[in-house]
Amino acid sequence: MDKEKMNEIYQENAAMIYKYLCGLTQDRDLAEELTQETFFQAVKGIGRFRGDCKISVWLCGIAKNLWHKELEKRSRHKTSPLDECMPSNENVEKKSLDNLEKLEVFRLMHSLDDKTREVMYLRLAGELQFSEIAAILGKTENWARVTYYRGKQKIMKGMRAWK
Repeated sequence: MDKEKMNEIYQENAAMIYKYLCGLTQDRDLAEELTQETFFQAVKGIGRFRGDCKISVWLCGIAKNLWHKELEKRSRHKTSPLDECMPSNENVEKKSLDNLEKLEVFRLMHSLDDKTREVMYLRLAGELQFSEIAAILGKTENWARVTYYRGKQKIMKGMRAWK
């Protein structure tokens, strides 16, 4: 694949991969690093891309595998918990007031079981279709829909209790 086509793939998918990894890692710097590594691995392995799914699904799979490798590495080295993934803004005080509800949603998402949380991040941050989520997680599209719906219901219930 030529350099121009890979650049186009990067431009179309980098933000989505970053958001997905930011949701998984809860660390902006690590998400940025893993996003770059995802595309590096994609360039190296583009010959193995079979084309039986969207390129975004394939890239999410690479990103997810890199995150799992990072978790394994951290568990061997006993590192401290990851920092929250918070956007940086100049008017922090105003933004923090505006983001209280958003933070609560992410806190509630973080309390979900791993699979439900991953479906929620893929759908909300990654903006993926249920069929793409199913392909990434090796499940059916219906499973992805039901899991998302149940996760959304738990978050809505938690938000009602929070208010």
